[in-house]
Amino acid sequence: MSDSFSFTKPLWRVTKDKKLVETPVFDLQEKYLDAPGQSVDHPFYVLNAPDWINIIALTDEDPENIVLVEQYRAGIHESTLEIPGGMVDKGENPLTAAKRELKEETGYESDSWVSMGAVSSNPAILSNRTHLFLASKCIKTAEQNTDGSEDIAVHLTSLDHFLSLTEEGTVHHAIVVAAVGKYLLHQRNS
Repeated sequence: MSDSFSFTKPLWRVTKDKKLVETPVFDLQEKYLDAPGQSVDHPFYVLNAPDWINIIALTDEDPENIVLVEQYRAGIHESTLEIPGGMVDKGENPLTAAKRELKEETGYESDSWVSMGAVSSNPAILSNRTHLFLASKCIKTAEQNTDGSEDIAVHLTSLDHFLSLTEEGTVHHAIVVAAVGKYLLHQRNS
């Protein structure tokens, strides 16, 4: 967090915390929270999920080309165009997860990694963060090695075309759009 902003709202007090559902991907918690100055406990539902990573991956042969993944997403029952990403395994650091996911999903690897920070995935209902990375000089070194629940098509396009697809809404995954914002801020500050 930045030292340039002072938060003024106090934390709410947890009065009851109960795990309702446990899955391999997330746990659903019911939390009752006591808001300062209010006399009623409020129920909230939180998905406790592992941290995630997303990667802006630029190719070595053409630094203006970005590696994209197309895959079906059950939540919206549609295929989406995204950047490579995935979950951070228990005990794994985010950079290691990013390198693993890039290679598994696309067959690309890089020796040039920069952290672009992390974002709260959706702080209203999710407990995790998404770590964002820029991988430059990516080289295809292997074939995809996806798990059984993944069916991914890899696409290369120019960075300008990707930004246009994001602007027009073809790329609409919120965390991917956040990565685009972090990338543009990184470029502005470089």
